Amino acid sequence: MSPIPQPLPPSLDGQFSVRTAIAEGATARRMRAHDLASPFRGVRRTAEFAEQRETQAEEDDEPYAEYRRRRLRLIDDARAYREVMPEGSFFCGATAAVIGYGAPARHPSRLDVAVIDPQRAPRAKGVRGRKVAPHLATVAERDGLRMTTAASTWAMLGRELNLRELVEVGDALVQIPRDDYGHQHPELVHATIADLAAEVTAGPRPPSTRKLREALELVRVGSSSVLETDFRLDAAAAGLPDATLDMEIRDDRGVLLGISEIVYPHYRVVVEVEGDHHRTSRTQWNRDLEKYDAYVSAGWEPVRLSSLHIRRNRDAVRRVAAALRRHGWDG
Repeated sequence: MSPIPQPLPPSLDGQFSVRTAIAEGATARRMRAHDLASPFRGVRRTAEFAEQRETQAEEDDEPYAEYRRRRLRLIDDARAYREVMPEGSFFCGATAAVIGYGAPARHPSRLDVAVIDPQRAPRAKGVRGRKVAPHLATVAERDGLRMTTAASTWAMLGRELNLRELVEVGDALVQIPRDDYGHQHPELVHATIADLAAEVTAGPRPPSTRKLREALELVRVGSSSVLETDFRLDAAAAGLPDATLDMEIRDDRGVLLGISEIVYPHYRVVVEVEGDHHRTSRTQWNRDLEKYDAYVSAGWEPVRLSSLHIRRNRDAVRRVAAALRRHGWDG
């Protein structure tokens, strides 16, 4: 039976560097005890911390729980590595996109960590080091972590994302958040289209310069999910008229009936792209029913789409086109 490890200094959190622990009074032997994991060289994570995170993950059964679990694990890893990060280094790429901005980028298997040239890129297990020209990386601190800004992160992702993925991430970064009352908060936006454009024109980013320029032309403010961006791109490619995004729908008296992300005002057609929370949340379900009834009463036709229509059956564009034709579109 393994001996019970000595208590750690109370000043330590659930993740800490070996150097800090020893400075606070822990011994080198204590750092090798079985109740401590080593996510990175020179860093320790307590079993209690890991158990707490696991409990939080199990208790979260709301929609998109898996995304939140994976993002939290990545944030924990970033905070752990922060304890031993080389001076001047910062998180970038997919790591910054996920931990800093909650963007819909693929979660990386390693932390993306960069330095400004001519510093030497970090090399460590679980880390993918990069070296960046000074004019191609803008760095800021977010939640105690040094990382590239949202716009700079997007531009750096041009190396690893395809065109559609770049537009999806760009849409997410420029989206203006709304609160539970439907009020917009421009002060909370991660980046503007002008910010993205400034990064694209900052200098060549081979081999992704052309791809970034093409993506910039397709990014729009108003798409609040990847599914909405995917439909918008498919609709544009199929020749459907341009839609108004994130629009408030009001009746003849000016009373707000609802807010919809994809609207064709001239044809009075509203497209509702519904994620899984529209199905699993009773409150959301009832709210949707009331909103759609109000739309119909005011002369709007709602077209409800799910991932099945957009990604599997691929008939979302056909369904919306049919509704537009019913309202006078001659396309």
